[in-house]
Amino acid sequence: MPPKNNQAKNTKVMISTKKRKFEVVSETLASWATRVKSLRNFHAQHTKTDTDYFSLFLQSRKANEVSLGSLSFYRVKLGRFLTEVNADAAKRQDIESFLLQFRNPGNRHAYYRVIKTFYNWREESFGLPSPMKHMSAPRLGKLILPSLTQEQVFILLKTTHNIRNKAIIALFTESGLRLSELTHIKPDDIDWDSRVIRVIGKGKKEAFAPFGELTERHLKAWLAQYQPNGNIWGLNEWGVTSMLRRLEASTGITCNPHTFRRTFACLLRKAGIDIMTIKDLGRWESLEMVQRYTRSVSFNDSLKFYKAPLS
Repeated sequence: MPPKNNQAKNTKVMISTKKRKFEVVSETLASWATRVKSLRNFHAQHTKTDTDYFSLFLQSRKANEVSLGSLSFYRVKLGRFLTEVNADAAKRQDIESFLLQFRNPGNRHAYYRVIKTFYNWREESFGLPSPMKHMSAPRLGKLILPSLTQEQVFILLKTTHNIRNKAIIALFTESGLRLSELTHIKPDDIDWDSRVIRVIGKGKKEAFAPFGELTERHLKAWLAQYQPNGNIWGLNEWGVTSMLRRLEASTGITCNPHTFRRTFACLLRKAGIDIMTIKDLGRWESLEMVQRYTRSVSFNDSLKFYKAPLS
């Protein structure tokens, strides 16, 4: 029979061992509780909200009759944001972190505009405060946006053998039309005597766009062989965009509606036309946009039109 002091010692060891096991189990449970809480917080930050604000927002843009291009712009940009960030739980820091992943300043600014528009709409429609209320827009810097030279436009015209495509390229360049404006032109909108086209611009505003002799020649040749049943092209916005993409692939020249709009502004600026006149001809609402679009026009381009005021 073991001595009593050994029994007491063994009992203390057993109690100490059980206590340690209990402490380990407690620490493990606490660790799991912390992980579960962390996962719940992550879930709250990154899962969709109960209300489908995305669909409701797009519906509101359709009700405002934005163009198909603008609608696609909102769908892509906002769709990505809402996939990565929960609109309800997002704070300013979350939005800034999302925007910082985009290196291109123009792309970052585009996401900022879309997200801010979304939160402004949510605040107006549902009374939910916007986390972007005091958030400044990312700096764009003085980017030189791409435009085409006159020679590049003539290469495009020479490359395509389709008379309709020639008319579209010439009209884009000589009128600075937006894609939505171009695809809604009907025969009665064209004033051949004045060489202007009636268009419905942004905000459903009626306006007029000029065109030149080259566009007139291609347009008349196209309409001589095509009887419009709707717009004068027989193409919607996607059809025109697809045609331009094919042309870009075959020539290597940047070829999209917005590049042509910038080209319109830059070629006029290089021809000595002042930016106020370009703004009116291109149906821009601010001089700032014309200045952004014509940043590629150099000092030497302007020097050609300089006249010394005293000589």
